[in-house]
Amino acid sequence: MAGYIIWDVGPDLFSLGTLSIRWYGLLFALAFIAGYLIMGHIFRLEQVPAGLLDKLTTWMVIGTVVGARLGHCFFYEPEYYLANPARILRIWEGGLASHGAAIGILAVLWFFSRKSGRTWLWIVDRIVIVVALSGFFIRTGNLINSEIYGDETSLPWGFVFVRTGETFPRHPTQIYEGVSYLIIFILLYRLYLKKGTKLREGTLFGLFLTLLFSVRFLIEFIKEPQVGFESGMMLNMGQLLSIPFIILGIWLLWRSWNRKDRGSVTPSSRAAS
Repeated sequence: MAGYIIWDVGPDLFSLGTLSIRWYGLLFALAFIAGYLIMGHIFRLEQVPAGLLDKLTTWMVIGTVVGARLGHCFFYEPEYYLANPARILRIWEGGLASHGAAIGILAVLWFFSRKSGRTWLWIVDRIVIVVALSGFFIRTGNLINSEIYGDETSLPWGFVFVRTGETFPRHPTQIYEGVSYLIIFILLYRLYLKKGTKLREGTLFGLFLTLLFSVRFLIEFIKEPQVGFESGMMLNMGQLLSIPFIILGIWLLWRSWNRKDRGSVTPSSRAAS
């Protein structure tokens, strides 16, 4: 081995008696704070009432947490949680799935769109910008927790995750994903700031789905199985769940590029009365 990085960072930021503040929780909160600030900027640019952002944030928190938790329980450990349904509520024990969060967010935004007077695509085109950034924060939290890492590697940037008992360096797939999500965020945000409402509805959403879940699909090839049943699978659960999102993203891009109406729906045309 040419070299490697020893990773022995603890999950706790600090402790006060029996109360511990964890890095993951802090980063999870920062994801929502950063998202709120960026969405606030977008809403001001488009002269959308600030009150709508507060309501949207509440819906997003519910969709993310509920979707991520149920996604983990029923995508990765269905037999255990169906036999012990009360443990689904024990979110502090760990177990959140990004695909479940994506489904939860898209579902609650559909309900939100019906109440807000905005189209569903108008909302998700903007939300995915901050969701990509949130992915960067979450994967940073996974790195600090020494979880969701990759296969053994001899590359010089391999990480030895001491706290999990590893003695060989592994791919820091948390970094691979986190940096990829940060790049996707920058791309989407710059595209929005440059084109604004001239973009046809579904363009940003389609780009987000295609890029982010393609990255996820590819990185899964060098990632350790999350649960035992994945070991004998040609494609793991993360890859199987990514495929529908990639297909939807490609379809949305094709749809937006081939629309006869070359314009987009402006915010004012869908404003709530």
